[in-house]
Amino acid sequence: MPDSVYKIIELVGSSNESWEKAAQNAIERASKSLRELRVAEVVQMDMHLKDGKVELYRTKLKLSFKYDG
Repeated sequence: MPDSVYKIIELVGSSNESWEKAAQNAIERASKSLRELRVAEVVQMDMHLKDGKVELYRTKLKLSFKYDG
């Protein structure tokens, strides 16, 4: 990692199963267009509710990847 530069972006993933699955969905989608993903940090988790029940889990991530310039 010496002399490397990394860019950090924020993503929000969603899932009707769990916060973990929501995070996984965001990372899997990002990995299709970004190379050398390094670290994902969970920033926030929330839920959308409908009729008093959880309808959707959302996870906001900070995701770093190697910046090639």
